[in-house]
Amino acid sequence: MSDVKRAGKRAQKAQETRRRILEAALELFVLNGYGATNLQDVATKAGVAVQTIYFVFGNKRALLKELVDVTIAGDDEPVATMDRPWYVEALAAGTARDMLHAYVAGTTSVLERVAPIGKVLDEACASDPEVAALWPHDVDPRYVVQEKAAEALVGKPGARTEVPVAEAADLLYGLLSPELYLLLVRGRGWTRERWERWVGETLRAQLCSTGEDS
Repeated sequence: MSDVKRAGKRAQKAQETRRRILEAALELFVLNGYGATNLQDVATKAGVAVQTIYFVFGNKRALLKELVDVTIAGDDEPVATMDRPWYVEALAAGTARDMLHAYVAGTTSVLERVAPIGKVLDEACASDPEVAALWPHDVDPRYVVQEKAAEALVGKPGARTEVPVAEAADLLYGLLSPELYLLLVRGRGWTRERWERWVGETLRAQLCSTGEDS
């Protein structure tokens, strides 16, 4: 076997080990909470030695940070949300209605992944200042994403001209929040389709005009 093939197999095995650890951590953090889950629990669930987790991630806090980042993105590629194809394509839509249709669908896919771990993260940040320090406090990354979307939306044909960017950003931020998604989908048993339909209709009513070009 060539050195290139051996290196490729090692990289593939390392990636698979990383994936198993992240999947185990997500399941246990959501089920038992961040504080009640130790790395040995994660290692046992993932079928690896606990030393492997320390080698790959460093510590429990770093594991949580990586888990949150990968969960938001949907993969472990180092691509920010605003550079993701679904986001770029949604913002490039020709009309406000078309943008909202694509944007709500893309954001819902993110919410499906993120919502379960949101409570875990909130509890971890509240109980461990070092976890809280891993995320910026002077700016909310989720709001930055919604603000850029709002800026794109209000300039498109069919947008309500009287709605300023700040208000549009607030509406996107509030209605497309993990908290509201969890309340209706997990708490009230809504399907993804019902959620997506309702939040899309609600945002269109608030942000789109009723003219023919909307």
